[in-house]
Amino acid sequence: MMAMALSALDGTIVSTAVPQIVGDLGGFAVFSWLFSGYLLAVTVTLPVYGKLSDTFGRKPVLIAGIILFLIGSLLCALAWNMASLIAFRVVQGLGGGALQSTVQTVAADLYPLKERPRIQARLSTVWAVAAVAGPAVGGLLATYADWRWIFLINLPVGAVALWLIVRHLREPTRTGPVRRANPAKLVSPVSPAGLVSPAGRSGAGGATAPGGATAPGGAAASGRSTRVRVDWPGALTIFGAGAALLAGLVQGGIAWPWFSAPSLALFGAGALLVAVTVVIERRAAEPILPGWVWRRRPIAAVNLALGALGLLMIAPTVFLPTYAQSVLGLGPIAAGFVLSVMTISWPISAALSNRLYNRIGFRQCAIIGISLAGLVLAAFPLLPYPGSAWQPALIMLLLGAALGIFQLPLIIGVQSSVGWSERGTATASILFYRQIGQSVGAALFGAVANGVLAARLGGAGDLDSVARALEDPASLTADAADRLRRAVDAAVDHVYVGAALAAVLALLVLVFVAPRRFPVIDEAAPGVPTETAAGAADTTP
Repeated sequence: MMAMALSALDGTIVSTAVPQIVGDLGGFAVFSWLFSGYLLAVTVTLPVYGKLSDTFGRKPVLIAGIILFLIGSLLCALAWNMASLIAFRVVQGLGGGALQSTVQTVAADLYPLKERPRIQARLSTVWAVAAVAGPAVGGLLATYADWRWIFLINLPVGAVALWLIVRHLREPTRTGPVRRANPAKLVSPVSPAGLVSPAGRSGAGGATAPGGATAPGGAAASGRSTRVRVDWPGALTIFGAGAALLAGLVQGGIAWPWFSAPSLALFGAGALLVAVTVVIERRAAEPILPGWVWRRRPIAAVNLALGALGLLMIAPTVFLPTYAQSVLGLGPIAAGFVLSVMTISWPISAALSNRLYNRIGFRQCAIIGISLAGLVLAAFPLLPYPGSAWQPALIMLLLGAALGIFQLPLIIGVQSSVGWSERGTATASILFYRQIGQSVGAALFGAVANGVLAARLGGAGDLDSVARALEDPASLTADAADRLRRAVDAAVDHVYVGAALAAVLALLVLVFVAPRRFPVIDEAAPGVPTETAAGAADTTP
């Protein structure tokens, strides 16, 4: 949880200190890269760290990630201009990618299926606390100390996390997993053919997957591969392709026009590197992005569903604060609290989700969650103008509750469908596509919002310029200010409609792509025979 806090606090604590950073270092024109650079580094390294954790173990990858993040934090505090600070933020992001994926994987390794919702809910509370405490701590440090302390504060937190992990995290050698079907109530661990799959032999229609884990319909194999092969060419091409495409998505329409030379160059280079990556990964003995993450229906469906989640999350996280300040007239802190109520209901519903999916299964639980989320998002445009702060806050409270029973069952379902030697790759895959969804959503919904504003205001201004104009309403006439507020209200309404459509997309994926029952692997605890451990968990999905 402390390692996760490093990553969770990073974005919220830095955002409040941007005025002080720009005032000290300059570089206002490129300060957005403080966040874009970090996001790019985190996203493109997720699959790499997932594969490395499957190859070398979680502990060394997690330790390396924390050390790299702390080195980046120290360098950020020593930055002498905006260019150096952006470069050091990328170093931070290289460590942050290891934190985000590996912590989630460790939680699945250490706790059995029945306890994972409780543990994942605790990890979710880290993000909830960060959403509330981060802006306050960042503002206090930037105002009464120095902005450099927002990076230095990571050092003691990271040092304690590092000490605890080095001292207490032990990765036992695991016995073979047993794959079984996932009905609402299970009686015995059986293969699809109705026979217990003997260790080391494939079940009906199954085969042993790369890395020694069990392929769908297959049987148990060794938890950890004895061969150590790292697909470094694949890692480099994934990094390059992701960086080019994400840079084009994040900066297109902001730093340069969409159809300008920089955009075309980035997207062209990204497409070329994607093609090279496919060739390399198909030939690699141990690919960073193995083909089975798309060949297995549960993982492929969750990749797409969480990609849609990343897409729809842009509406509340990016556009709601602007709506709260420009339309409702709230201050930055109050606008932040309107959004943060979502982080209160999300971990609570996630912690309680096991009571639902234990009865009806992972897929059905997620279908209920995303259906409710779509209805909540579609209700946002129905709010009155200008309205009161409690109305969008209630929307966010309900949205968090709905998404809690959507996301967590899918993550646990994927983690429970693979063995130890594939869990890091599978977890990193679904988190990677969620990040990709966020990047696509930022570009897509930004274009939607600016298009609505251009239509309402006769082509004058974008969302950022309109929001800045409304920060000083005294400089505007009453009619002009009301016209701008109504234009922002319409723009955000259209974004929420788009987010509701993204929820529908996720729903269609779950209905038509996801299997009715997720296969589940029970891994024996150290020293416990596989059959005993599997039989002890017969009542869990």
